[in-house]
Amino acid sequence: MNKTILITGTSSGLGRETAKLFAAKNWNVIATMRSPEKETELNQLGNILVTRLDVEDGSSITQAVNTGLQRFGSIDVLVNNAGFGLIGMFENSGAEQVQKQFDVNVFGLMNVTRAVLRHFRERLSGTIINVSSMGGRVTIPGGTLYNATKFAVEGFSEALAYEMAAINVKVRIIEPGSIPTNFATTSAVFIPNNIPVYAELMGNVIPRYRKATEHLPKSSAADVAETIYQAATDNTGRLRYVIGKDAEFYLEGRNVSNDQDYIDRMRGFFID
Repeated sequence: MNKTILITGTSSGLGRETAKLFAAKNWNVIATMRSPEKETELNQLGNILVTRLDVEDGSSITQAVNTGLQRFGSIDVLVNNAGFGLIGMFENSGAEQVQKQFDVNVFGLMNVTRAVLRHFRERLSGTIINVSSMGGRVTIPGGTLYNATKFAVEGFSEALAYEMAAINVKVRIIEPGSIPTNFATTSAVFIPNNIPVYAELMGNVIPRYRKATEHLPKSSAADVAETIYQAATDNTGRLRYVIGKDAEFYLEGRNVSNDQDYIDRMRGFFID
């Protein structure tokens, strides 16, 4: 029997590429999104079930899992991909923005995970793949809220991996660097800066971030999808999968430096 994967956030970007790749490899795919009525491509493929799932709506999570199980009989892999990024200085953010950032990127991910765990526990098998970011282990100015949620995903996933060993369920963390998707136009919300003292720093962040790794090749959404497939079919105990030379650049810098040296280096990139 073909294996089945449930993926959140498949309306665009990484989620869509991942759904298409797994379908091409003869997996059954439960492709979830907030507005499935707008989908015109994925629902043309016979082994893809397109259904509604909004990570902020608990009833839609339960319904999507149940609909997938009714259609395919089981779920072998969960990919928590849905998310967005709030970009800007923390002081400019509002409480509702902060809450939504965590509701989607952290609490939504946890709620979807909880919804499939009983099924995985009853079968004593399964794989949970959480799409994090290199921003889950390194930070930049203007990334306070996004970084905070991805750090939370990293901590949750690492601890969950230990718990899941009791029921033979694997946990994987995907850590991409910069990817040329439509994240900036559809999945990122930029917080306007209305505090003059932050203007120079905010003006420096993106150009200096790009300059530090402009000499390195970037990964594509298809590269991330291939890595997710690798994580789904990997029988080792590997937890983290780093994708992209830029991600390797920043993460290796953190790994080979003591904490203060790394902080001083990053200050040199963005501040000094």
